[in-house]
Amino acid sequence: MDYEKLTVVMRRLALQAGERIMEIYDADDFDVKVKSDASPVTEADETADALISAGLRAEFPGVVLVTEEQAESHSEKAETFLIVDPLDGTKEFINRRGDFTVNIAYVENGIPTRGVVYAPAKGRMFLTLADGSSVEETGDLAEDTMGPTTPLRVADADNGALMVVASKSHRDQATDDYIGKYAVKDMTSAGSSLKFCLVATGEADLYPRVGRTMEWDTAAGHAVLHGAGGRVVRFDDHTPLTYGKDGYANPFFIAHAPGVDLKPA
Repeated sequence: MDYEKLTVVMRRLALQAGERIMEIYDADDFDVKVKSDASPVTEADETADALISAGLRAEFPGVVLVTEEQAESHSEKAETFLIVDPLDGTKEFINRRGDFTVNIAYVENGIPTRGVVYAPAKGRMFLTLADGSSVEETGDLAEDTMGPTTPLRVADADNGALMVVASKSHRDQATDDYIGKYAVKDMTSAGSSLKFCLVATGEADLYPRVGRTMEWDTAAGHAVLHGAGGRVVRFDDHTPLTYGKDGYANPFFIAHAPGVDLKPA
């Protein structure tokens, strides 16, 4: 894989998709449909998916592409592939809360090694560079030219005073029970894959997810966190979370800075 090209293409497609998403978001109204699994989908999901998929297939025709909105892609089997969630946080989008993201990732041998997480309503862009390190891009986020970047690095966690991030839309008693095993200094909430990015920036130390997710929900954020020195492990046995699983479904997991002393499930 040409990682320089991959970075440029993923970033450009995320920005283009974000622009289309925001056009729909800023409109007076938009249609919301319900998929077969009872999750919502909007015109923004579908428009962004079409744009990103066409761009990736044109630039990387030999690479398997898995995307949330194309059910036929979910039967693809590969250890190395591109994976897309064109609008992660659809509930945040519908409720106009702003915490939604465009997610594009490249998985190699079951590990997300490159990714882009773009939050268009917040103007925040997190991505891996060609060398695999992660940055947050600042500035005007011009489509053709990358602006100034800030290197991302996980925090040196203080196990006596951890910062924890949890989901806005999926918080439950099981999550609270697990968080209760730690000495927590403070907690914050965020939608979509931004939770991974808060660990990557050092704004949080720990993000436990005791609930259903799919690989397209997590791969880009996982790649960004990985490039910042963080880890994502299974909730049950703390082994690394891998990708390319049957149906692209994830087990429960924990994203964390390496210094966190993980508690048993």
